[in-house]
This record gives sequence, structure tokens and C-alpha cells, in this order.
Amino acid sequence: MPWNYSDKVLKLFMDAVKGEAGTHMGELEDPDGFGEHGSIVCGDTLRFTFRVERHPTDPTRDVITQARYLTFGCTSAIAASEALCTLLEEQRKTPIEALQITNQDLIDFLDGLPEQKIHCSVMGAEALQKAVADWAGKRGVDLAEWLPDMALGNEDEGRIVCNCFSVTEPYLRRKIKELRLKSIAEITNALKAGGACTVCHHVPGGLQDLLDEIWGVMPRAGIETAPGSEAPAPGREAHAGEELSPYRLGQQIEATINDSIRPLLHDEGGDIELVDIKGYQIYCRLTGACSQCEAAARTMKLLVEHQLKEQVDDRLQVIAV
Repeated sequence: MPWNYSDKVLKLFMDAVKGEAGTHMGELEDPDGFGEHGSIVCGDTLRFTFRVERHPTDPTRDVITQARYLTFGCTSAIAASEALCTLLEEQRKTPIEALQITNQDLIDFLDGLPEQKIHCSVMGAEALQKAVADWAGKRGVDLAEWLPDMALGNEDEGRIVCNCFSVTEPYLRRKIKELRLKSIAEITNALKAGGACTVCHHVPGGLQDLLDEIWGVMPRAGIETAPGSEAPAPGREAHAGEELSPYRLGQQIEATINDSIRPLLHDEGGDIELVDIKGYQIYCRLTGACSQCEAAARTMKLLVEHQLKEQVDDRLQVIAV
């Protein structure tokens, strides 16, 4: 089904893409602050720029007067970026004060976001932080002196935990604490990490290990297994030994495509056509904007095949035609 966006999200999105007066999509030339977050390869990236009114003697009292963004993200990313720019300009925040805007502030401004789209509000806040660090370097401001508890180092460096989306351990540790993420599902919704191949979920040093280290080992909800039996693979429901008939397998594949995969593609102006099913081989074709995207092969593997494996059967293989 389509994402359940608030009226405010939809209005901000539509106004932005139409270029209505008062919207903020674009890029400032020679900005005082510049920052980027995300990766074009994985589909979400955001560039943030701002300009300040300089204080004559104290750079920490500079005031943000203009804020702009460019994003390859979806409806939520655009609306959240509009919210961020509006808060900065209307409240005449200093760059240091801007860092105190939280993801929850943006979600509240938007009258809520679907859980699966929380990561879109994180993108803007992360790009803003990098833009503020850029401003601080230009103005000779020591951010560590003003914000000693904030991680201001280069979190792009460090051990990669989620290879699909190139998410590092330092970044994950900070955001798990900052957003109080308590499960792998919450991490995926907020940060996208673990949302593709799922290998990083339970490997040593993976997402579950980080959660256990930060919050302590908590009871796992799941299916109890009898002594000597094997637990189901993480992320996949047990089917109690039942083997689906070709008819029922096809039904579940079509339902998953319609309910889980197609809405995600529609968000980006694309769609998918189910061409054929031969055993556990699923022949699909991306259409619309997704068919022309450079990341089409990655989308087919990391989105379509992953969702089908997770929700239907982990033996399924998707083949692009």
C-alpha cells in the first residue's frame, strides 16, 4: 500500500518540486557551510548549504539567513529537508544552535513520518552537521569547546558494519545512542543499515552485537526451538516444514511485490513487472524511472530479491529481464 504521509509532508513535497516561493530546493553559491550525507550508489544522498549573517566580532553569534538542499531522496527526504531549512531560517539559528535540532523535531514539524521513512529525516540532520563543521573551520570556531559531547570527527572512517550501505561503526554507535534505537528493525528504519542483504544483522561485530554492547543483552522475541532442532534463519519466518505449492508460492510472491516492493519503487517514479516464475527463479523487469537508473541492477538485487527472500522464501532468486 502507499506510504501514509501527513498532509503537511505532501504539501511541502509538492511545493518544493514545483519550486513555489518560500521553498528551499537548490544550492547556494559560495556558501558559508557545505555538507553532504549519503551515497548516490545506494539511492539516498543529500547536499546541504547555508549562508550566515556574520557577527562583526564573535563568529559563534553568526546567524543562518539562508539554507538550501539538493537530494536524490524520496518524498520524505524532500519534506524533511524543507522542514529543516524552515526551522533554521524562521528561528534565526546560529550554526551551533542548529546542531541542537533533532530528528524528532523534524518529525514533529511534519506531523509524523512512516517508521520506514525515518532515515530520510536523519539525512538532513547529518548533512547539516557536516555543513556546520565546514563553517566552523572557515570561521575558526572550535566546536569541541562548545559541544564537547557531540561526535564531530570523521565518521566516514572506521570499520564498515553494513557493507551494502557503507555504514561505519562510529556512526552507528552515535546514532543508536542519539535516537535510542533498541532493535535491528529500528536501526534499519532510521539509518537503512541492515536493510539489504541482512548479513550484518547477527555476524560478530554486527548490528545485534552493537545493540547488546550499548544497551545490554535483552531477551529476544522469537520462536522457541526444541532441543536438537535448528532455529530459523534470522529475519525469516519459520514455515513449520510446510512446502508451498507453485500456486501458493506465486500468490505470496505477487502479494509481496504489490504490498512491499511496488510502493517503494512508486516513491521513486518507477514500477516492476513480474514476467515469469520458474521454480524458485523469479523473472522481473523494472519499469518507469527505475528502468533507466544506473543503480537498477543493485535495486533488483538488494530491494526486490531481498524482500522476496525475507517475506516468502530465502531460496528465491530474482533475474532481471
